[in-house]
Amino acid sequence: MDANIIEIFSSVQGEGRYVGCRQLFVRFEGCNLSCSYCDTENAPGTHPLCSIETAPGSRKFSEAINPLSPAEVAAYINRFNSEVPHQAISFTGGEPLLQSAFLQELLPMVDNRIMLETNGTLPDRLAKIIDMVDIISMDIKLPQATGTPHWEEHRHFLELAAARDVYVKLVISGDINMDDFQKAVNLVAEVDPNILLILQPVTPLNGAVPAEPDVMLELQQQALETLRDVRIIPQTHRMMNQL
Repeated sequence: MDANIIEIFSSVQGEGRYVGCRQLFVRFEGCNLSCSYCDTENAPGTHPLCSIETAPGSRKFSEAINPLSPAEVAAYINRFNSEVPHQAISFTGGEPLLQSAFLQELLPMVDNRIMLETNGTLPDRLAKIIDMVDIISMDIKLPQATGTPHWEEHRHFLELAAARDVYVKLVISGDINMDDFQKAVNLVAEVDPNILLILQPVTPLNGAVPAEPDVMLELQQQALETLRDVRIIPQTHRMMNQL
């Protein structure tokens, strides 16, 4: 039931609907995908220690030995919440739903809104904890990024997530496949055209090349033909030099 945690820290949400909100981040180790533009070192077994901020926003860290128990993580979260109000607790990764059993035990011990940042490919695991989750930031992973299509998993996942405060994030690279882009837009529209779609220009790291500004506008215009709310939002925490 214990899990390897990479870090626990307080910062500003830099992506999606809640940009600018103060959140507490719990980053899990491990992912079931390997996206070409991934900016997180999350390979299983590579973090014998968890970095934990000594005080919310201090940017100073202590270390705890992995794996941590749900009770230990809940204690850190509740202490941070008592010191600084947070809009939500963001569970991210890696892919946090790989630790769905851990989350099932942890979440009832946490007194705050729960946000799940996920690649949207594990609907069966989402079903186990969705009643304890308030916000879902769901990625749609295009086949060119992962090497494998995940359309059916994404559709089932979004149908479940639509019962919560959900938005979909689509990372846009300079070589985006336009047919797959439209397929992603259609998938969201078929579930609910009112679901917010975030177009996020890929951050130019590890050789990733973002789309040009005029292309981003064209994509937004194209998506707005079938969706009611489409926004272009980059990774703003990098602009603000936040963690």
